[in-house]
Amino acid sequence: MHIVDRVVLNDLEMEYLKFGTGSKTLVILPGLSIQSVMPAAPLIVKQYEIFEKDFTVYLFDRRSNLPEKYSIFDMADDTVKAMNKIGLKNVCLFGASQGGMIAEAIAIKYSELVEKLVLGSSACCINQKASSVIREWIKLAKAGKAEDLYLYLGEKVYSPEVFNQYRNVLIDMAKSVTEMDLKRFIILAEGINGFDVKDKLNLIQCPILVIGDHTDAVLGGEASLEIAEVLKNKPNFEIYMYSNCGHAAYDAVPDYTQRLFNFFMSNK
Repeated sequence: MHIVDRVVLNDLEMEYLKFGTGSKTLVILPGLSIQSVMPAAPLIVKQYEIFEKDFTVYLFDRRSNLPEKYSIFDMADDTVKAMNKIGLKNVCLFGASQGGMIAEAIAIKYSELVEKLVLGSSACCINQKASSVIREWIKLAKAGKAEDLYLYLGEKVYSPEVFNQYRNVLIDMAKSVTEMDLKRFIILAEGINGFDVKDKLNLIQCPILVIGDHTDAVLGGEASLEIAEVLKNKPNFEIYMYSNCGHAAYDAVPDYTQRLFNFFMSNK
């Protein structure tokens, strides 16, 4: 059983998915998406079903009413406002891609909220490779080319095998994209520009697991390795790198959620 609810706080509105009955709290921050992930709630619950007994799981979307400019740090502040409104504390935090950047910002600024942190296919700063990919996504969105955007995004985030498997699904999804969806996507994508917390990573107090992929075509495997280089001497830091699974390994690799579960359940 799951619910999709909404936090309303002053001018902030943010949807979230909730499921599970456990005493521990898991917060998931998804990556950048063209449309809201909430219609996929049943699939998300299925994907993370291993957590349902031991955790109460919350997945937060980005705020519904976006300002014209919206940085990663703004996204972090708003997510924490939503978490505080619900009363979440001592959370296990998993951020994927852009969600990982938001998670880093939260763990740095609001360290008291985070018990453990997993960063999936994320980065502590934006390199030229990522900037080039994101600029192309923004260009396609501004041109109103929803199908081309879905296909180019899919080509970059998935392995070739997964992309070919879901190519027609992506084309179908593009048919429902609205002008508002594209405007929202542009604002969120542009919010990545200038993100850099490399010099602040050591402020994170909690145990950290970084999971990346050497063949990541969005950020490059070097993005995960760059985080690891900064944190390598930190107690309770771990890194695991996949190969040939792509940027969205978090959605495509069968053992990924088990790896998350083991880390969050460990006594380290």
